[in-house]
Amino acid sequence: MTTLSGAPVVNDSPLAAGYLHLEGLAKRFGTTQVFSHIDAVIAKGEFVTLLGPSGCGKSTLLRSIAGLNRLDEGRIVVDGEEITALPPQQRGVGMVFQHYALFPNMRVTDNVAFGLRMQKVPHEERRRRVDEVLRLVELNVHADKFPHQLSGGQCQRVALARALVVEPRILLMDEPLSALDARIRGHLRQQLRDIQQTLGLTTLFVTHDQEEALVMSDRIFLMHDGHILQQGSAEELYTRPRDYHAAGFMGHYNLLFGDQARPLLGEGFDSARVALRPEALYLQPLADGAMGVERPARPGPECPGVIRRCQLLGNIVRYSVECAGVALCVDTLNRGSRHLLTEGSQVGVVVDLDEVQAFVE
Repeated sequence: MTTLSGAPVVNDSPLAAGYLHLEGLAKRFGTTQVFSHIDAVIAKGEFVTLLGPSGCGKSTLLRSIAGLNRLDEGRIVVDGEEITALPPQQRGVGMVFQHYALFPNMRVTDNVAFGLRMQKVPHEERRRRVDEVLRLVELNVHADKFPHQLSGGQCQRVALARALVVEPRILLMDEPLSALDARIRGHLRQQLRDIQQTLGLTTLFVTHDQEEALVMSDRIFLMHDGHILQQGSAEELYTRPRDYHAAGFMGHYNLLFGDQARPLLGEGFDSARVALRPEALYLQPLADGAMGVERPARPGPECPGVIRRCQLLGNIVRYSVECAGVALCVDTLNRGSRHLLTEGSQVGVVVDLDEVQAFVE
């Protein structure tokens, strides 16, 4: 039985049959603590993204699971087998790097077959598996080409095929899409996700791109300063950040102190800090004849504001609004030019009180 997202379910819990266990992992380089107290249970077939800013330890954690970095503390268990002390080639792990790491003097088939040759897989079996995985990543027509004859997206799919052909127990991907342009990246991330779900392959994916994490993941581990700050589904991390740091990384939250938020939330509000999603704020044009907008079911007080900047982001219009001495980010759907608010427009700003994230500290 699987969830709609493809994550396996055992006894109604995606984690009931934990497949990959990370227990108390820690890593230092000299006196620098890269990560510590990493504990996680990942289900078989689950797609987990390690999300966080540069320097938070996510890539080093991935490389430690692969065996490319030696841990200082902790243990790694895969399907009941501890692999902490095993060399990389004995862990049953496939890894895809950001910069492909293909052999430039080898054709696609030879690049993909490299790991199988190292494992001394017989020629006929090797050819069958290479052909099969090249069809899976839709590169069979490019089998005889060299890397310099391929696009960036095609090279990354060769790297993926090379990792898949050895039939790994776990697939690790370290920012594999970050070097690609936006159009190719969007297409390839969906293709990666489709392949992962087709194979039911337990996957850890590193990125600093929150949109990528939200679109692709069964669960997200949000990392900060070498710790897992929060873990959960995309919906949980985006709509219910556990603290101010998590809210600061996810989306374009408006992060306010309590006194700054009071004009929007009412005098009875007393939390120390508040996070407001830009789409949880509503703008009401005040000019005569201006078209009204939808209001939330449980609105806060209407606070007067002024449009200071307008950015058109395709289907989203992002406004910077000065309200009660604070610059607020407000996202609205792009409903056409006659609905756009120009710089200097007077508006009323209303927050959806059901979407307020309040933090004591």
